[in-house]
Amino acid sequence: MKVPTKRFGRTEVQIPVLSCGGMRYQQDWEEIDPDKIEKAGQENLEATIHYALECGINHIETARGYGSSEMQLGWVLPKIERDRLLVQTKIGVKESAAEFLADFEISMNYLKLDHVDFLSIHGINNPELLETTLKKGGCMEAVRQLQQEGRVRFAGYSTHGGPETAIPAAKSGEFDYVNLHWYYIYNQLHWPMVEASAKADMGVFIISPNDKGGMLYHPTPKMAGLCDPLTPMQWNDLYCLARPEVHTLSIGASKPSDFDEHVAAVTQHWAERETLAGTIEERMGQSMEADLGADWMNHWHEGLPHHTETPGNINVREILRLWTFHKGLGLTEVATLRYNLLGNAEHWFPGQPAVDVEKQDWTCLAASPFADRIPRILAEAHTLFVEAPAERLSKS
Repeated sequence: MKVPTKRFGRTEVQIPVLSCGGMRYQQDWEEIDPDKIEKAGQENLEATIHYALECGINHIETARGYGSSEMQLGWVLPKIERDRLLVQTKIGVKESAAEFLADFEISMNYLKLDHVDFLSIHGINNPELLETTLKKGGCMEAVRQLQQEGRVRFAGYSTHGGPETAIPAAKSGEFDYVNLHWYYIYNQLHWPMVEASAKADMGVFIISPNDKGGMLYHPTPKMAGLCDPLTPMQWNDLYCLARPEVHTLSIGASKPSDFDEHVAAVTQHWAERETLAGTIEERMGQSMEADLGADWMNHWHEGLPHHTETPGNINVREILRLWTFHKGLGLTEVATLRYNLLGNAEHWFPGQPAVDVEKQDWTCLAASPFADRIPRILAEAHTLFVEAPAERLSKS
């Protein structure tokens, strides 16, 4: 059975609700010589693509920053009928249209295609990068040229940032779609981004719902119990896709069978997605309220300053989010990994960890209903999560 499709915003493309993300099956995170690609690895990548198509997953998504991904895809995609494919790549923000076009040529030489259906400006993670993208002579000028030449159908962007970036981007009217982070453990902080994009009739593609959404491929026993009869990954799929504003989820498959659990969720439970996902969401909410209190769960995110407004640039919003879902669902592994990216991932995961909290002036928390508690929570989170600094796999 084929996965369902949704209208991808104003592109009018019927996109499968699951997309084949291209950052797990490639051989290397660096660009390497073609002769270093192992035969078995390439065969696995090609089997993954063909299996995705069998399932109705014809949206293949990659990026200039995904190491050997584009090159390896270029050895299989041109052998498939072009009208069977929806191909997306992403290129990072550049200072000039010329620099952006140069990277686009590299991507197309690797992909060996005459056009891509979707081209994203990759990593518009803060308002400054949005301004750089939209300025005269910038990235969007290059994208418009490529559209006129017939080499790009639709223009979008990806972001690891928050509403302060995504809402102005949606209001700009420049983008047909967006790749963003929104799922259960980002609901309260990032839902305004989804709403603004939907209001602009943009396609909404969810980045990494299984990994950044809680490392749900090996869930905590507590979360597994709360999601029964679904698996946590299946519940997260239906939770996201029950919203009409959300159109497709990235499945970063490393092998063909990685699709199976997700395909089962959206084919076997599609008609009941709203009621089934809602029942589990209510159960999960009740459990978290029992552990953390209804007041905290309903209001912890309110009145929090942006990290640029805190002492030491401590990313209070993210640290409280990680602490909340560690305490409520036992998501310690993802909390630890993400916490240790703070200070080491530039604009991809900005701000600093909660160092020397007791020495800081926290008057910036005045608008929070939990201003008195938060410094203690920040200090606790640092003790719980700090370890050797981490690095992002992708550098762009």
